[in-house]
Amino acid sequence: MTRSTTVPTTTGRPPRRIGSHVFLLLAALYFVVPLWWLVVGSTKSNSGLFVGSGGALWFNDEFALGDNLRQLFSYSGGIYWTWLRNSFVYAFSGGIGSTVLAVLAGYALAKYRFRGRNLYFSMLLGSVMVPLTALTIPTFVLLSKLGMINTMWAVILPSLLSPIGVYLVRVYAVDAIPDEMLDAGRVDGAGELRLFFRVALPLLRPAVVTVLLLTTVATWNNFFLPLAVLRDPQLLPVTVGINQWQALSNAGAGGEQVWNLVVTGALVSIVPLVAAFVGLQRYWQGGLSLGAIK
Repeated sequence: MTRSTTVPTTTGRPPRRIGSHVFLLLAALYFVVPLWWLVVGSTKSNSGLFVGSGGALWFNDEFALGDNLRQLFSYSGGIYWTWLRNSFVYAFSGGIGSTVLAVLAGYALAKYRFRGRNLYFSMLLGSVMVPLTALTIPTFVLLSKLGMINTMWAVILPSLLSPIGVYLVRVYAVDAIPDEMLDAGRVDGAGELRLFFRVALPLLRPAVVTVLLLTTVATWNNFFLPLAVLRDPQLLPVTVGINQWQALSNAGAGGEQVWNLVVTGALVSIVPLVAAFVGLQRYWQGGLSLGAIK
């Protein structure tokens, strides 16, 4: 007597992962809700931020975005424009400078053999683990002895060092640039500078864009270092400047309430970062595709 068995049929559909989808949805909400609140808050007046018909996450009956922008750019003699310009100077100088140094150092650590290379790389990894806030006081003491306190150089010079940028370039260059390609170029008579600019640098494009974005965003969002080394309001970046307005509003009845300018200024300050990501995204994706083909 034979016993018949039934074989389960498959429909070809992948199993549903409800848990992972719910987790991703919650993670997306975690990042989107603060941004949405910032957009909504910038359309409210100073009083509407605390008392309104729409609630914290929805618009009120009044739409005060235009008035908030006019007040933002004219308040205190238009100092927000100065803060925004300073942030551009700090982010551009720090982003470009640290990217150049990171690419040169990472490429050298990846493709050149010299005494102490592993020791230097170990020291680099150790510096990555040190939080930037822990270096603020030592940096202040060093800059004070050099007479650079309350100058733009006090923010630009420390921003030129990016250990994580050097690490990323080094790790990427190890696999992205074949040693055989460099050796072939040397056999053909190409110098080291020509090999770097004509062979290595095009292959490093994804790493360069990644480091540029990370360092630019880090310099733009830098808060503790400018707060410690700058005293002149005309030299402050937008992050520290908005914090001063927030402290003014927190003073209560004794201070002027400019919460609408704080929220609107925070929204305007992230627009350049979003534009940078959107503008550099195609170079990032194109470089990754190029590396995959090679």
